[in-house]
Formats: sequence, structure tokens, C-alpha cells
Amino acid sequence: MSTTERPVPRWAYVLAHAIPFLVLPSGLWRLGLVFGSSMGMLDSQGQPTYAGGLGTKIYIVCLTIFSELVALTALGLVSRWGEIAPRWIPLIGGRRVHPYAAIVPATLGSFSLIAIWTFGFRNAFTDRFIPFSSTPWKALMLTCYTPLNLWGPALLLLTWAYYRRRVSALVVGV
Repeated sequence: MSTTERPVPRWAYVLAHAIPFLVLPSGLWRLGLVFGSSMGMLDSQGQPTYAGGLGTKIYIVCLTIFSELVALTALGLVSRWGEIAPRWIPLIGGRRVHPYAAIVPATLGSFSLIAIWTFGFRNAFTDRFIPFSSTPWKALMLTCYTPLNLWGPALLLLTWAYYRRRVSALVVGV
């Protein structure tokens, strides 16, 4: 394991490794749809609703993989590859990563995730949410998706730690 220029706080290291596990339950829940379960969801007529054809199922699988890959990018905020680009990357491989090249997208991503999941959960505990065949099915869905509400704030905390380690340390050292 390669180390970073300045030590990463233990809490940040643990949080960065926890983020993919915040995203995983929702992906597993979606995969239930791919494998033929309605996951308790009902359509407007009160009938179980299923993932459509092959295209819908491919979309769900791709969304699940993409979500996990995006969650894994949080590791760059606590890893050496968040400071120096890996050599295999064309054009920038082996070069230092400008701190703001990570800070700006991570901050925008954090705020976007907070907005997305705040909006997505606006009716989660009301009668205007997705209809389910039973309370346990709804509870399962909410249990799997609720951790996503922590993804944005967790990423924002990691970004702050990265900023303190990479930028404010430079200012103090001047």
C-alpha cells in the first residue's frame, strides 16, 4: 500500500472505505428487480410491477455498477492516486493531481448527492411515495436506500479532510 504525502486522518480513511458500502444495499435491491421480483412495488392499478424488457434490466445493472464505481472514487481522497495520477492514465500519468482538480468535482458531487437524495426521499414517509404491497416491502426498500442520504455528507467531509491535507497544509507551510 502506498502512502500519501501527508497522513490521512484515521476517520477519513475509514469513511472513504465505508462509502461504497452505503451505496451497495440500494444496488442489491435494484438487482432484485432484474432477477424477476417486483420487490413489493405496485403499479397505479395496484398490481405488482416488474422491470420491463432486456433494455430496462441492462439499464438497472449498468446503473448499479456505475453507482458503485462513482462511490469508489471517494478512495482517491485518501489514497496516493488522489495526489499523483497513476502512470497508466494517458497524458497525465505520473503527474501531480492539482488539489482543486479533486476538490471541485468532489464538492459539486457532494452537493448534488445531497440534493438528489433529499428530493428522492421527500415523500418517503407519506402516502405519496411509491405504492408497496406491504409495509415490510416498503421497509426493505427504505432500509436499502436510506444509507444513500449519508453519501453526500460523507463525501463532503472527506473533501474537507483532503483540502486540509493538500491545500491548507501548503498555506501553513508558506
